Parts: sequence; C-alpha cells; structure tokens
Amino acid sequence: MAVGWVAALKLVPWGDVLEATPQILQAAKKLLGTTRQGTADAAAGKLADADGAAAPPVALQLQQLRERVARLELEQQESALLIQSLAEQHAQVVQAVEALRLRNRRLTAAVAILGALCVGLLVWALRP
Repeated sequence: MAVGWVAALKLVPWGDVLEATPQILQAAKKLLGTTRQGTADAAAGKLADADGAAAPPVALQLQQLRERVARLELEQQESALLIQSLAEQHAQVVQAVEALRLRNRRLTAAVAILGALCVGLLVWALRP
C-alpha cells in the first residue's frame, strides 16, 4: 500500500506545486488581510455614525461607497486568480490519481494472472 502512495507522490509535478506555493500563500494572506481591513473599516464607519456625530454629506458617502466597491471588485479578481491557480493544481493531482488508478488496475490483473499460473504450476508439480 505504501508503494502506491510513493508512486502517487512521484507522479505529482512537485516542482510546479512548490514554485506556485509562495505566490498562492502570498495572495491568500493579502486577500485575508484586505477582507479583515474592509470589515474593520465598515465597523468603524458604523460606530462613528452610531455615536451621534453628524452624518457626512451624501456626496462623501457616495464616494466612500464607490471606493469600497472598487476595492471589493479588486479583491474578487484576486480571489478568482487564486481559485484558478488552486484549480489547476487540483487538476494535476486528479490526473496523477487517475494514472495511479489505471496502474493499480493493471497491477491487480497481473497479480491475478501470476497467482493463477502459480496455482497451476503447483498443481502440475504435485501430480503423481
């Protein structure tokens, strides 16, 4: 069983995976940071309005909303790129697993044939 896993690990293009890992990690951290910052900014904005302070003019609110929408669109694009990269790596792993499945099927057939040949040889050798 362990030999199958070793073969599976050999089929995965680890060079590509390791090469892409820092970029994916950096993108994920950046995405998480911007998401947390956006949530903190939104909470701060709500708190400032809840304190009874005068609400900013509508034009300023509109500009802030436009900026926030622009940031959200940028984050969405970055998320899409990250998901695409992860999907490509997932596809490579799926291909490796499929190749292993086919190898396993062939190996099982070969073992069954060898087992039948051994039993036949044993029966032939033990005949009087």
